[in-house]
Amino acid sequence: MALPAQDERTVPAVVLQDLDREPLEQSLTGMQTLIEQHGHVVVVCSQAVPRGVQQRLHTVRSLLESDRIAVFRPELPPLGLAVLARQLRQLASCDLSPGVLASAGRLLTHYIHAGALLGSVAKLDRVPVDLRSHAKSWMPGSQFGVLAHPAPQLVRIAPGVTLPGPEFGTSMLVAQGQLQSDWVAGLAKTWNAQGLREVVLPAESATWWGTPRLIEFCAYLPDLSVLYQLVTSVRQNSCHWCGIDVIGDRCVFCSATPPTHEQPARAG
Repeated sequence: MALPAQDERTVPAVVLQDLDREPLEQSLTGMQTLIEQHGHVVVVCSQAVPRGVQQRLHTVRSLLESDRIAVFRPELPPLGLAVLARQLRQLASCDLSPGVLASAGRLLTHYIHAGALLGSVAKLDRVPVDLRSHAKSWMPGSQFGVLAHPAPQLVRIAPGVTLPGPEFGTSMLVAQGQLQSDWVAGLAKTWNAQGLREVVLPAESATWWGTPRLIEFCAYLPDLSVLYQLVTSVRQNSCHWCGIDVIGDRCVFCSATPPTHEQPARAG
């Protein structure tokens, strides 16, 4: 999930490996060390990881009684999530406060187009699939183009068939599983992607998509200056509970939401 640095300013990632299998004390010590070194920690976690990983993250956060740990689990496929994590690593080199950086993840998610070319949708349960597509997935040679984010869509691959893409300039990453096809390269041209690079398929991809016969792709904003402008153009708020500056309605560190102010009752 830790993609290579986009540029020399990109902050290195810390990979929390075997979090659900290591002793709890080791997890606590590791997280406490990160907090002491960096002040705040933003954990970007795939929804395809085992339940034990999720439970361990929340246990560590609870036992440390820390409001300096943000756990972010967006509904993105693995490659899209890896791209988002790298964008946050890019922004970590800028003059953004921890709360603004952590909550920027929600904003940047809207600018990611993530999907895959699949050899079967028989076990795909994260994108709506009708019974007709399920039946066709058993036909030899069938392939499906699936857009998981921002708007789920599924098409059966045929000459001239494509998927709706971004209306702004992007670059594209491609991660190849056990499938061979030039369709994704053609999609990159249709989407006017400014660059197409290959990366290693994330470990969670086969689980997320329900098959190892896939080619995963993600279109994204690559330039740090554009990312920074997007984030800093959004109004910032101070969390009424912990006082940290954030963007959006919910604090990513203490999970507090703005208090609701009831309208005073009028005299009859």
